[in-house]
Order: sequence, then structure tokens, then C-alpha cells
Amino acid sequence: MKMGTALIYDEEMTKYKLLWVDPACKIEVPERLTVSHEALVRTGLADRCVSIPVREATDTDILLAHSEEYLEAVKKTPYMTLEDLKEFTLQYGDVYFHPNIYHCAKLAAGAALQLVDSVMTGKVRNGMALVRPPGHHSMRGAANGFCVFNNVAIAARYAKQKYGLKRVLIVDWDIHHGQGVQFCFEDDPSVLYFSWHRYEHQKFWPQLRESEYDNVGKEKGAGFNINVPWNKVGMENSDYLSVFCHVLLPVAYEFCPDLVLVCAGFDSAIGDPEGEMCATPDIFAHLTHLLMNLAGGRLCAVLEGGYNLTSLPQSVCQTVQTLLGDPLPRPANLSAPCTSALESLHCVRSAHRPYWSCLKHAADPPTSDISTKRIKLAEVEEEEKTVKEEEEKSAEEKVWPEPPKRVAPPVRCAAVLTGAVACPEGCKRFSSSEDLDPLIASKLRENFLKDADDSDALTALSSLISLTEKMNKNEICNGLALVCDVSMAMMCVVQHVAASLSNRVLVVCVGNGKVLSHITGDRKTLVVQISSEDKEEQKCKYYIPVCLKKGCSDVSGFIQAVFGLLLPLGYEYDPNLVLLVRMPDSEVHVSVWQQLTALLQSFAQGHTLVLMQEDEEACVAPTASCLLGDPAPPLEQLQAALPEDVEAMERLRCKLQADWKLLQTTAPETGGGDER
Repeated sequence: MKMGTALIYDEEMTKYKLLWVDPACKIEVPERLTVSHEALVRTGLADRCVSIPVREATDTDILLAHSEEYLEAVKKTPYMTLEDLKEFTLQYGDVYFHPNIYHCAKLAAGAALQLVDSVMTGKVRNGMALVRPPGHHSMRGAANGFCVFNNVAIAARYAKQKYGLKRVLIVDWDIHHGQGVQFCFEDDPSVLYFSWHRYEHQKFWPQLRESEYDNVGKEKGAGFNINVPWNKVGMENSDYLSVFCHVLLPVAYEFCPDLVLVCAGFDSAIGDPEGEMCATPDIFAHLTHLLMNLAGGRLCAVLEGGYNLTSLPQSVCQTVQTLLGDPLPRPANLSAPCTSALESLHCVRSAHRPYWSCLKHAADPPTSDISTKRIKLAEVEEEEKTVKEEEEKSAEEKVWPEPPKRVAPPVRCAAVLTGAVACPEGCKRFSSSEDLDPLIASKLRENFLKDADDSDALTALSSLISLTEKMNKNEICNGLALVCDVSMAMMCVVQHVAASLSNRVLVVCVGNGKVLSHITGDRKTLVVQISSEDKEEQKCKYYIPVCLKKGCSDVSGFIQAVFGLLLPLGYEYDPNLVLLVRMPDSEVHVSVWQQLTALLQSFAQGHTLVLMQEDEEACVAPTASCLLGDPAPPLEQLQAALPEDVEAMERLRCKLQADWKLLQTTAPETGGGDER
């Protein structure tokens, strides 16, 4: 990518620890930081980042989110005796103090501000701050949950004040609710705060009623606080992706932030003793990527929790490698979201229906208690004891494979272009230099070329076939092609790639036009077509027509189709190749096209081939830019999609969800979701 990724780390932040016995705090250790940084060094990721020095936050910075009285109290801790520190700690919850923690807390907050400065001034595109102590639990006048100063809350207010930002998105994927962030911004419509967190109907720390899904914000901030409570342990990759696709992403795009801040807590990863979830480290590559096309790519991730010294560094590496622009791993272990996750998803969407146009069609609130609450009171105590024993046993036995090595191909993007069209900077002009297999050439002539002398067309189709072969061997990541007939080129690529027994092709057609029936109806090809044509009733699982009355020029309807239908389908299908086809006269806005191009690189390890008509020269450079890893330009704040389009998409989603489980947004009365 054209601009770099910042990495902010200072060993000084490891120089405090718990000085007395406290079972609640013993997991917060300096090694959390050292193993994360060592993993980045060992994998070569640290060398690829732009190292930014740390600075201490000033009093003025800290007072953006904290009271003067609290700051003055913390300032005294370096001079306290051990007994004084113990006494001071008792007034707060699940936190400890140390003579050096005030200094480290100023560095942690300052690191977040350095990261914001580096991103907002264009020194880097994005970055991550490895900090300690974490911040998202600390409140205006109180330390809490290992946190002294609220690093991300301070950073959000600093960014708004210094750079005049109108809208900031905070995504908190830590497994604990960041109540300090929520309380800071709950009446502020300029900050959208999203948190998922282990809740278990208020039985899990911090055990606050305010962490429930119906706490949506106050006064002018109503709708700008999104809580997704996890009411059982064991959530998996599919549960996390489902919430991103059906809640966070549509709302975030409607909000249209100027900056994205991530409370990057990795206690939501597998093996963590706090979270007890089952999401593997590679899911954080996907979560990060899905946020990278908001705010023009301005994304700052700040470390929060994470207490398993194996899954923590793995998750940090996955996040940083994605920020650097490397191709994503294939999504692992995707199944149906579990019933409990679907119930939470249903409740959240219903609670926010009054505030966001993208959720206006969400189902009515559940009419009965959700399943995890259906416990007879007499059984509660015994069940809790049994569950605790099982959790302790499962935490000890949890094993998971090392995340797959992510190898970036030698060539990021190749382009098949006619001689007169300039090749975009960073792209490699591609033509088949090798003689095509005579059998393949014969099939191309037989199936697609009526004129035996059409050598130019044969050369173009041959180049497409060769390009897909190079992608299959991971010699080239992605590509684009200008062709004289996109329908013929699409047929050619699909027939060739799907000939392999192991290959699956996701075909995304944008615009009107006929998709020949013999490339649909086969599990080796999934076709999603977004157009203004009201196609015949959907005939099979593998051809999905999405009709927008105003066609692909309807930005809100198009984006809603992408998040509500296309992304969940793509994740569940898990293709080897994505074929993105811009049909003639598609009328899709360039910025929307770029967003789609970028988001589709979530699949197939980034192996995306874009086909466009030869008169679409103006689209070559913007398309190549996103294929090369540059973020798509931000869209305007989205307006409501046409009600009839929303209703049609909702009918389609309801019809498809029996076959495609990631389309589910409610737990059917009979159970529906995965019963893990």
C-alpha cells in the first residue's frame, strides 16, 4: 500500500506488575506486551511497520476524559508505600496500582494520541499501539478493570478537538464491556460506540445492567451506543462475522465516520481464561479488513485485554498483517451462528430499529424470554456450579492450530488491457507469454469463438485463463481485464476454473444482463447478481438475483444488499476465486464499485478477477487502486433505501436462510441456529 502502518510500542510499559496477592488481577502481567511485540519481530511484521515513538499524555490530554480530582489522586501513587497502594486500590474495582503505573498509564494514553496524529496527518494510513495498562473500563473519576486512563476515549476526544472530526467510530471487540467508553459518550451523537461482550444475563463482570442490548445511548446520543451481549461462552468465528454483517457494518456505513478507533482486546480469542470463547486468531484478520474501507482507511487499533499468551500474540500478528495489506487467510470453521448469538443479534437489531434506516426492516422484539434465560430458579445454583467446573476443564484443554502462514504473491495485481490503455501504477500488464494448451485453445474456439480468424479474441481469452492459473498457483494475487464481451469472458473463466474438482467460484454480477443458466445451479459456482431487473423466481440455491428498483445507482440499496446478503453468502460459500463482473451500463457509482472491490477481497485469499467492458477505461485506475490495497473512498452518510427494495431483500433473505445459515438474523422458534 502507498502509505505505511504505524507500530507503537515501548518496553517501559512492561515495567509495572502486581505486588501483592489478588486472584482477580493476577492475569494482567507484563508478558502480555512482550510476547505480542516479540511475535511481531519474529515474523518480520515489526520491520515492515513505521515505528512511532511514544510520548506521555499531558494533563490536558487526560482531562479530556477524566476529572481533575481523579488525575490528582493518581499522580500521588508513585510516592505511596506498598500499604498505601493497597489502600488506594481498594476504592476501585478489579485494578491494582504500582509506583510506576502512573508513568505507564500516561505512556499508554500518549501512544494512542501519537497513533491518531500519525494517521490524521497522513504520515501513515493506519496502525496499532501495543499499550499497557489498557483503558476501556476506566471512568471519569475511577480506575477499573486493570485500566487507569481511558486511552481510546481520550484519543476520540483529542481527534475531534484537534482535527475537527465530526464523527468517530469506536469498535470494541474485547470480551469485556468497555463501560468507561460507553459512559463517556452515551449522550454524544458524534461518537458511535459498538461493543460485544460476555454478559450471561449480567452474571459476568462487570455485571452491569447498562451492558444490556437495550442501553442504546441517552438523549441526543440515543442509537449511538450498540451493545451486543454474549449470553453464553464458546462463541465462534461465524457468530462474530454474523454480528459484523448484520449490525455493525450497515450501521457504520450509514454513520460514515471520519476515523475508526478499535479497542483491540484479544480476550475474545480462543483459549483466553477470561473470555472462554472459541473464535480463532485468524478471525481478527477479517474483522480488521472489514473496517479498513471506512473513513478512507484511517484506522487506529489500541490494545486492550488478552490474557492467553499464545492466542494473544497470534491475534495481534493477524491484525497487524492485515493493516499492512497482506491477503487474508481463508476463513476457518464457519458454521451456523449459535442460537444464543442469533437471539442477541435479534434483540440488538430490534432495539436499534428506530435509529438506523438500515435496520428499519429488523424483526420485532422477541415475545418471550430468550433461551439462555429459560432456567428454573431452583436449578440455577447447581447449574452454575456445573458450568464453572466444565469451563475450567475446557479452558485447560483448549487447543487450536497455528494460524496459516499468509504468503503474499510476488505480484499483487495484474491487468489484461488493450495496447492503448495505460497500465495503472503498481499493476503489472499481463499477457499470456506461454503457448496455450492446444486442447484448451480448441475448447475456447469451439465454445466461444465463431469466427475462426478471431485471433485477438482468442489471445484475450487465453490471457484470462493464464491469469487464473497464476492466481491458483499464488503467483499473482488478483487482476482486472478489459474485454470486448464480459458475458463471454465470464463464461470462459467459470468453465475453466470450475473444471477442477476442488474449485468454487463466487461470481458477482453488477448490472443488468443475462447470466447463462448452465453456469448456475451447480455448487461449484455461486452467482449473485445485483440489477434493476425483476428476475424470475429464484430457481436454485446457487443463483441469487437481487433486484433494486433504481438499479445499481441506488447507493443505499446496493450497500444494504452487500452487507445483508453478499458478504454472509461469500463467507459461507468460501470460494477459491471471486469473479467480479461489471455488466454494460451498470450505472454503479465509482466509489461504491471501489467499496465492493475492496470488500470482496475478504474471500479466496484475495484472489479476485474483475471483468469490465473495453469501453470502461475510466474504471481501470480506481479498480486497480483497491486491488492494490488502497482503501476505497468513503461514501456519503447513507439515506434510507427504497422500502420496496428493503422488503424484497428481506423476503429473499428469509427464503435463502434455510440453505445459507449466515443469513439468519433471528433464532427460529424451533431452534434454528447451531445448538452449540
